[in-house]
Amino acid sequence: MSKNTRLIYSTDGSHNNICKKCGELKCVCTQIVNINPSETLLKIRLEKNGRGGKLVTVVFELPNNPNYFKKLTKKLKATCGSGGTFKDNTIEIQGDHKDKLKKALEKLGFKAVLAGG
Repeated sequence: MSKNTRLIYSTDGSHNNICKKCGELKCVCTQIVNINPSETLLKIRLEKNGRGGKLVTVVFELPNNPNYFKKLTKKLKATCGSGGTFKDNTIEIQGDHKDKLKKALEKLGFKAVLAGG
């Protein structure tokens, strides 16, 4: 199957091996990526929707490396003195800490940008 085609129907069962997220036969969305902070751009935004009116600072569009980002989440929570979590490949820190997070991430060598309004 070429890159520009998509499987529509199959009777041989080959469709059972296709990743539901990326649609590839050999899944690329679950491959662990080595993190080099100087080459990694992280985006930071504030979210309020669906959180009972509470503000949450979200670091999103993270490369796929859950173990690395779980450890980073712990460091960022300590830096901000706030609670938070790593889920769905995003880091969520309770409260408005976008400036603190940007400085902390840049200190660790990441390229960090503020997204949204």
